[in-house]
Amino acid sequence: MTPQERSEPALDAGERQMLEGWLDYHRATLAMKCEGLTDSQLRERPVPPSELSLLGLVRHLAENERGWFREVLVGEDLPPVYGTEEDPDGEFHLTEADTWDEARSTWRTEIEAARTNAARFSLDDLSVGMGRRGAPFSLRWIYTHMIEEYARHNGHADLLRERIDGTTGA
Repeated sequence: MTPQERSEPALDAGERQMLEGWLDYHRATLAMKCEGLTDSQLRERPVPPSELSLLGLVRHLAENERGWFREVLVGEDLPPVYGTEEDPDGEFHLTEADTWDEARSTWRTEIEAARTNAARFSLDDLSVGMGRRGAPFSLRWIYTHMIEEYARHNGHADLLRERIDGTTGA
């Protein structure tokens, strides 16, 4: 995802197109926040004591894409990509070996799986999996939650990027 790929949803789009458009907009926004930085900069945690980093946010959102669109929506039984039983928040605990190329590739793979799986459901269809609440979710709810998840973390990304190199906006 590049700045050229980010466009706001049409003002007159139908509900599904609107939800998908806003989710893609927020996905592209996160990619823009990471653009042009080195692996070292992407691993920085510039707002102590927070463990948030741009690379950690991308990894976290890859886990969210996987969790909601693969595990909950279609009922796949998958382990976390980055977390472990000992470290359930492993996506935020980075080492020098963690790279943008790997995180971006994993994130994009999960986004493509999300799109493919969502295409099989109507907005009112309920998920196969149950999620933490022990009940199925409509695709509409999942889309809305994912937009909220990205929007919140894009706010974090704004602050992180500004602390790293002074870049603001977008």
